[in-house]
Amino acid sequence: MPNTIYTSHVRRELEFSGPIQRGARGMKARRVQEWVTFHGYATPVDADFGPATENAVQFFQQAASLPVTGIVDEATWNEMIVPLVRALAPIPINADDTPAKVLLRVAQQHLAQHPLELGGPNRGVWVRLYMGGNDGPEWLWCAGFVTFLLKQTCSLLERPMPIPGSYSCDSLAYQAREAGLFVYGTQLANGAVNWGALGDSQFFLVRRTSTDWTHTGLSFAGVHDTFSTIEGNTNDEGYNNGYEVCQRTRGISSKDFIRMPA
Repeated sequence: MPNTIYTSHVRRELEFSGPIQRGARGMKARRVQEWVTFHGYATPVDADFGPATENAVQFFQQAASLPVTGIVDEATWNEMIVPLVRALAPIPINADDTPAKVLLRVAQQHLAQHPLELGGPNRGVWVRLYMGGNDGPEWLWCAGFVTFLLKQTCSLLERPMPIPGSYSCDSLAYQAREAGLFVYGTQLANGAVNWGALGDSQFFLVRRTSTDWTHTGLSFAGVHDTFSTIEGNTNDEGYNNGYEVCQRTRGISSKDFIRMPA
């Protein structure tokens, strides 16, 4: 992937900073705990590398056919972060690709790694990835997720961002209005705009009032009054403060959209 997406907070999640072992504390220990938990070897994410974390690392190493030491060396670290590397991997660009087409493929690449919260509400490596290095209960991350997808797409295409992006759904809506990219859901519902005019993918916004939107995600494959989504900070029930990236089907009621430029 072009280096423009490798901002400092992304590099911190990727780079190996030296062996991590029993007795380590702080973010180094926390990252290890998040990753072993992500891979199915759950341990408390408390930033304290104790015997439970050591055992979880050993289980991970054994499953990955690595030397079973309980110490996170560079080989172990590189194996742990494979899902993140895959989510950030370059995507081949075809001559007929539009931003909407590439955006959908980027979103599908993230979805395939099943990003989810680790260590508590709105916490963990995936939340920090999408939220500029921030995590914690107050960092609802659906808007950060779509903004990151858009940045990754524009980096691949070597194009400027059509809107600046934001961690706020309301800000995304206002940015789209200013850029002439905002589409009211009622325009789709009454036939004034058809799905084809929105391209292969777009962003949806869950509307609470005409000036307040509470959730966002990527939308695609719209037909009549339904569409498919790839969205973060949600779950199978469509909760707007869930715990994962997942694919869903939604109805058009109370939705607005942000289309991609050609």
